[in-house]
Amino acid sequence: MKGYTYILECSDGTYYTGSTKYLELRIRQHQEGKGANHTKKRLPVHLVYVEIFQRIDEAFYREKQI
Repeated sequence: MKGYTYILECSDGTYYTGSTKYLELRIRQHQEGKGANHTKKRLPVHLVYVEIFQRIDEAFYREKQI
């Protein structure tokens, strides 16, 4: 199953990096304040970068590199 590493820009100019199997769902969760503590305090957020991987473990590894 594919995995995604993504970067969001928050309303205060900070960035959040994450990884997920379901990119659209995860972005929607962040926008609804149901994502990470960092993003829910800094809404709205918008997607600024995505990398696509063949497996979620590769996406998770890349997230940790960033």
